[in-house]
Amino acid sequence: MEWCVSMPKIELHAHLNGSIRDSTLLELTKALIGKGVMNFSEVEHIILKYNRSLKEVFKLFDLIHILTTDHNTVTRITREVIEDFASENVVYLELRTTPKKNDSVGMSKHSYVEAVLKGLRSITSVDVDFIPHCEDSKTLFTPAPVINGHVRKKIFVRLLLSIDRRETTEAAMETVKLALEMRPYGVVGIDLSGNPSIGDWTTYLPALKFAREQGLYVTLHCGELPNSKEIKNMLDFRPQRIGHACFFEDEHWRQLKSSNIPVEICLTSNVRTMTVPSIDVHHFAHLYNAKHPLALCTDDSGVFSTCLSKEYKIAADSFGLGRREMFELSRNAVEHIFADSKVKEDLRKIFNSVAKKYGSVTTVSSLENICI
Repeated sequence: MEWCVSMPKIELHAHLNGSIRDSTLLELTKALIGKGVMNFSEVEHIILKYNRSLKEVFKLFDLIHILTTDHNTVTRITREVIEDFASENVVYLELRTTPKKNDSVGMSKHSYVEAVLKGLRSITSVDVDFIPHCEDSKTLFTPAPVINGHVRKKIFVRLLLSIDRRETTEAAMETVKLALEMRPYGVVGIDLSGNPSIGDWTTYLPALKFAREQGLYVTLHCGELPNSKEIKNMLDFRPQRIGHACFFEDEHWRQLKSSNIPVEICLTSNVRTMTVPSIDVHHFAHLYNAKHPLALCTDDSGVFSTCLSKEYKIAADSFGLGRREMFELSRNAVEHIFADSKVKEDLRKIFNSVAKKYGSVTTVSSLENICI
């Protein structure tokens, strides 16, 4: 496990609120005692439990939804989640979140995102780069300082705003317009997520098309349920990435491979939610052996009691892959990020600087040739 932690990693499918620390969740829940919001005894054992059932997982999601509707909580969770990913050597993080409204505390979608940005700015334990590289931002970031002989950790963070499948076309369009407004602050794309049994693909399509026309990246939760028509329509849309891909039929696999759309793989999440029956039959192996572009991710690290290092260890143990293969898998994920070429170049340098440690001697130039 130690080498998995020390290895630089790329995280492309992490939901902000689902990555909340158990300790923070417990503290925030206790604060609701006496306010009549919930019965603490009904959820305490779930928070303290490690291997949660699917029913308990959804109970936690309901609890988190209640807790994350004020600005200070959103700011705190953002700070802690980024610190946690940085602590295990995640060097690039795309954090996705659904902008919320809470009229009782004056929260709008806009102020929600501002609370997230406040969390980004409040981090002092590591250096955080969350503004896209451009001429105007070159002076905002300096090389990571050396403290007591050690280089201070740095993590690149980009934000994706999520369209919830419960939303109307108008609400989805509002989220896209907000993403465009917040693009100067590190918002790079749009995600479609939420309960996969709710909503119709045509509802979100106008907003997703508009996002792509305006230069925003798009990733879709795709194939979380057996819905052949929707999966085909999503693949026809040609997003820059998709997440999960659990209920694909043969025609979907053929279409996916011909389009070369990268897949965000969430091993623990898929097993815990029972969208795959067991890890040994997970479609990761199928895609990996086909040399299809993919990236290992956590989905909801807090709710599923995992971390990105653990996901790499699970993949290595379950599919017989060594350190070199895992390192190359992580490094190849650089090519699928929703950031500009300067960030990609910086990340390639980070991976190249430690390549020999993991049995890899691939250079930047040859790396570009083998990436799919």
